[in-house]
Amino acid sequence: MADGARARRNAPPREEVLATAMAMIAERGLDGLTMAGLGREVGMSSGHLLYYFRTKDELLLQTLEWSEANLGAGRSALLSRRAPAAERLRAYVDLYVPDGPRDPHWTLWLEVWNRSQEAGPAERDRQAAIEGAWHRDLAALVAEGVSRGEFRAVDADRFATRTRALLDGFSIQLAVGLPLLDRAGILAHVQEFLEDALRP
Repeated sequence: MADGARARRNAPPREEVLATAMAMIAERGLDGLTMAGLGREVGMSSGHLLYYFRTKDELLLQTLEWSEANLGAGRSALLSRRAPAAERLRAYVDLYVPDGPRDPHWTLWLEVWNRSQEAGPAERDRQAAIEGAWHRDLAALVAEGVSRGEFRAVDADRFATRTRALLDGFSIQLAVGLPLLDRAGILAHVQEFLEDALRP
C-alpha cells in the first residue's frame, strides 16, 4: 500500500479534526490555528490536512458547520420542550448570544463572514443554510406563540428577521470585546424588546 493511502486510512475521524480546530480557536484564537499546528495536534501532516480540506477557508467553514450542527441539536432540544413559548424564546436568545469576548463559536463566525467576501456561490449557500436554520426555528417559535395567544399577532418571518439583526448586532459587540454592554446587559435589552413587541 502506498504511504499516502496508508496515511489517509489511519487519519483521525473528520469530527476529531474539527473538534480539535475548535478547541485551538478557543485556546489560542484564530491566529493560533495553523494547518501545521492542527496537524501536530491530530497526528497528521499539514499536507494531509490540505488533502482533506483544500484551503484554510474550507477548514474554517467545515469547523463552523460542525459546531453549528452541535448547536442545532441543542437548539432543537430546547425548542421542543413542553414549556411556554416565551420561556423557549428566552432559551433561544441565551443560546444565540456569545458567552463573552472571544467566544470561539462567534470568533469563527466572524472570520467566516469576513472571508465570505471572496467566497464562491457554493460556500455562500452553505453559510446561508446555517443562517436559515436559526431563522426558521425562531420564526416557527414566534408563529407558535402567536397561534396559542401567548404573543400578539405579528408576521413571524419578518419578526424573526428583525430580531436576528438585533441579536447579531449585540453579539458582534460582545464577541469582539467592545466595552459597551456585558452579556447580562445585552440579554436584558433583548428581553425588554421581546416583551414590548410580543406582549398580547
